[in-house]
Parts: sequence; structure tokens; C-alpha cells
Amino acid sequence: MKRLYFGTDGIRGTVGQAPITPDFMLRLANAVGHQLKQSETRPSVVIGKDTRISGYMLESALEAGFNSAGVDVVLLGPIPTPGVAYLTKALRASLGVVISASHNPFDDNGVKFFSATGTKLDNEWELSVEQRLLQAPEWVPSIRLGKARRLDDAVGRYIEFCKSTFSDRLTLKGKKIVVDAAHGAAYLAAPQILKELGAEVIAIGCSPDGLNINRDVGATSPQTLVDAVLAQGADFGVALDGDADRLQLVDHSGRLFNGDELLYLLARDRQMQGLVLPGVVGTLMTNHGVETALKALGIELVRAGVGDRYVLEQLVEHGWIIGGEGSGHLLMLDKHSTGDGIISCLQVLQACLRHGKTMTEMLSGVDMMAQCLVNVKLQAGTDWKTHAAFQRSCQETEAALNGRGRILIRPSGTEPVLRILVESPDMQTSQHHADLLSQSLKRID
Repeated sequence: MKRLYFGTDGIRGTVGQAPITPDFMLRLANAVGHQLKQSETRPSVVIGKDTRISGYMLESALEAGFNSAGVDVVLLGPIPTPGVAYLTKALRASLGVVISASHNPFDDNGVKFFSATGTKLDNEWELSVEQRLLQAPEWVPSIRLGKARRLDDAVGRYIEFCKSTFSDRLTLKGKKIVVDAAHGAAYLAAPQILKELGAEVIAIGCSPDGLNINRDVGATSPQTLVDAVLAQGADFGVALDGDADRLQLVDHSGRLFNGDELLYLLARDRQMQGLVLPGVVGTLMTNHGVETALKALGIELVRAGVGDRYVLEQLVEHGWIIGGEGSGHLLMLDKHSTGDGIISCLQVLQACLRHGKTMTEMLSGVDMMAQCLVNVKLQAGTDWKTHAAFQRSCQETEAALNGRGRILIRPSGTEPVLRILVESPDMQTSQHHADLLSQSLKRID
């Protein structure tokens, strides 16, 4: 059955347009609340959000919806998405709720959910919620209404959790680190964690005003971080996205490291510690150069669909612990139940300190393919699968690459665009074919 509202990562869209409206959020929370009451007499949920101005409005609507179904609510305020996952478990809540549109601009927003164990919920659960939304809301009588309270030390609890994943035998003293929180949910936590672990911290992108989240900063605009690291003579730079579940890292030279490279680095670190690591999980977009390098270490790479929830599904299925995406979503299930940009950063820094190597040295043996990713906004009614000019261009590109690269075409699960990835030995070739493919979508035969 096709989902009406849920996409790859929850429900997302433009604020003020269905379904990102207060009335829908109230009905959604009411439906989810009654869903929870099928297995619990008095469920409780925690609600966290990023720094978008619309978060206040949607938070109020969700709070009212849950209370109207007889569900208690704990409000966490602005906090990273993985912080919500952690506190859902720590507070023994029935469900975790995040109000965020991640890396999208401020006028978008959304909502996503975590189970009681801090993991993303599956398609079956989302479909059952959508089925309940087709029914009229059920308002419980006053004596059974839920209650709401605010947890004032939510960020402080999350900070301590993140620090607990960093070895107490290591320190960041003597390291200068630039932190770019994208004016998002980690604007307080990320700088504080690195300071408390000993680093000298230079904070950028840590002054949210409700409107500037992800604007020319953060993991989706890493040049800002690169420039700051070089200007400050820093040892490292870390850029998070708006809800801080993914990251990009920069070394002292301004070299940018993406999620594929960091996945390899973390896998190699575990192996260098003598730990058995039979395999890791990437995605359809994981760089082939990383797959080759992992194979040389005797580590299998399994490719999941694009999206951290699909990476998690494969990790659970195989009984493995490390997975990730090139975008910077990294999963280490022995550290957290979900992707966490801050914890991922700490694990990379810890690996470099532990082995006395730079990130570049940790990546010796990796020969990355040149990837060019183009996002094409499709005109209404365009079906790329039957578009003659585009399909012909795909065939021509495959022939030109002749086994020395690949193309991957997929529609975005969060935006109305088609993502075109071309991978080849050099960027000029990848860019050339990506441009030809995107241009072919504008032609009509």
C-alpha cells in the first residue's frame, strides 16, 4: 500500500501547506496517540525540535493532539534529533517525536518518530497511522486527558551521553576545532561537548534566529567551514546539518571528508583495534572506491537503499554495527541506536588520536571514484522512466563509461527532484555525463 504522508524520513513539506499545518499535526498526534494506547494504558511521548520559527507552532499542535488522546508529553525544546532518540530510551517513553526538516531551508518543516528503543519506525507502523488518520479524531473526556511538562535539562543530559562515547583515556587538549552547527539544533550541545573534552572551540553557525537554519552554513554548505578552518589555523572542522544527525569533517589543510570516507575510516579503526568486523552497510550511492578498499581489508560492503532507516534495517539483518551514507549519516550501533553527527565526529577524532594518524593517513589505500550528483527539478507530469530522450541518454552514458563507472538515478524521498549520480575515474567525465543526462530531461522527442 502506498503511503500518503510519510516519505523517506517522516513527514516533510512547506510550512502552511498540507500536511505541514497545525490542524494536520493535531490530528496526526491524536491518531498516533490512539495507536499507542492499543498496547499501553497511559503512554508518554517526548517531543524535540530544531530551531525553525515554525517549530513552536507545530510543537503546540502536536502537544494538544497527544493530550487529547490521553497521552502524556515531555517537551525537550531545541535538541538534536539523536538527542530525542537517546532521551526516548532514557526516560522510558513510549515514543520520540522530532520536529525538523533536517537540511532543508527554514520555511520547510516536518515530523518524524522514534520507537521506545530509539530507532526509526518501520513502514508498517507508518501505514497503520495513515489508516487511523482516515478515521474521525477521538477526543478523550477531561478526566483522561494527557498532561505536559518541560524537561529543562534535556540538552545537558544529551551532552553527557555524547561525552560517554569518547574514551576517558584520550583528550582533545591542544586541538583547535571549528564547529559549524548550521544555526540548528546542536548550536548549544556541539561546542560545549568539544570544550568539555578539552578542545579550543571556535563556533560558527551557532546563532539561530528561527530563519537562518542551514543558510550558507552547515553540512550542506561546507565551504564556510573550510574557509574558517584555514583562516583560524584549526586542526579540525566539523559541520552538522540542521538537526545534527549527519556531518562533514575538514582537516587542517582544508581537505573535506565525506560520509563514505568516514565510513571506511571508522571500519579501519575497529579493525586496527583487533576487533572482528565482517562487514559494513553503505547505500546504492556509496563510492565504489570505498567498496574496493574495504574488500582489501577483508570487510564486505552491503548496499542498502538511500536513507539511514534502510541502512539500519540491513545492519540489524546482518547483525553488524557500522553503516552510513556519503551525506554524513553514520551509524555505530554500539554507541547509539541512530545516526548522530556529534558522536560520529567524536569517534573519528578518537580514531586519529588513538592511532596517531591524520584522517588522510587513516584513508591510505582508498582510491575514490569521482562522483557528480545533480538534482533536477521535474516539471509536473514528467515521468523520467518513460522519457525517451532521457532513457536514450542513460544508454549512451552507460556505453561511454564502458564499465569504468556507473550511473544511478533515483527520485528524492524528501524533495520534488530527481537525483542523477554519475561515477567515473575523473570529475570532468562525471560532470560531463551528469550535465548531458540532466539536459536530456528538458528535451521532448
